[in-house]
Amino acid sequence: MTIIPDHLIRERLAPCAGQLRVVLDTDTYNEVDDQFAVVHTLLSPERIHLEAIHAAPFHNDRSDGPADGMARSYDEILRLLTRLGVTDHSRVLRGSDRYLPSTSEAVTSDAAQHLIELSKSGNTPLYVAAIGAITNVASAILLDPTIIERIVVVWLGGQPTYWPSAREFNLQQDVAAAQVVFNSGVPFVQIPCATVASHLLTTLAELAQYVQPQGDIGQYLFDICQGYARDHFAWSKEIWDISATGWLMDAAWVPSTIVPSPILTDQVTWSVDASRHPIRIAHGVRRNQIFGDLFDKMARFARGELAPSWD
Repeated sequence: MTIIPDHLIRERLAPCAGQLRVVLDTDTYNEVDDQFAVVHTLLSPERIHLEAIHAAPFHNDRSDGPADGMARSYDEILRLLTRLGVTDHSRVLRGSDRYLPSTSEAVTSDAAQHLIELSKSGNTPLYVAAIGAITNVASAILLDPTIIERIVVVWLGGQPTYWPSAREFNLQQDVAAAQVVFNSGVPFVQIPCATVASHLLTTLAELAQYVQPQGDIGQYLFDICQGYARDHFAWSKEIWDISATGWLMDAAWVPSTIVPSPILTDQVTWSVDASRHPIRIAHGVRRNQIFGDLFDKMARFARGELAPSWD
């Protein structure tokens, strides 16, 4: 079993200056906020060197099962890259075709294997921004427990620890995978949904002014958002996944606290043990700064002043 000393975990969880090596792990076809997060990472070359995008499984009314959800997400990533003018699709990897059978059984996939190998390159930690079921990341940890020495995981998933249930879409799809990550000792930033990422809302009027005019990609994102409701009066759309990319851009935009890692029970509730390893848990978001950064970069891209960070 690989164990990282608490002081080293805290060092890895400290805000870091300069450019970060990043892998985005996303169930991209599940919701439009994933597409916004993909665009945000690709249009942030001054901060993010995006080394790969991994497709994550999901199952809801937009897929026939986790394998189909992963395949649809893979295809959606390619569509986004094409709309951004990116022709190199070689670093888009297919992820797990099912959820973890248990906390001791990995699901081998191209994404999990690639994450392990990628973590061994470079001289700085690899940041893994996970914005779906955390199956691929948990599988990589089970396949190679030493990976926790080389990565920092930032995950949008679960609810605040004071809630009666930890259930939300990303976590409840693969509870075993979430348990693996929370128990692994990996440097870990958790961004809960309710009361934290849930503040990242936008309106059709805002999107019409700041997203729709920004070329093919802007129109594409606008059309998807518009399709979520027939009546847009007093309506807003959640774009929660940019909380994870927002933390990567500037940790001050997603205020957080280092606390002992909570225990995720089999009943999908939280339990507390003050002796456990530290993780960072977000307790708020700076909504205007995160959206402002995204809108500014999309406008710069549309004007030809910014190119995607994919080389």
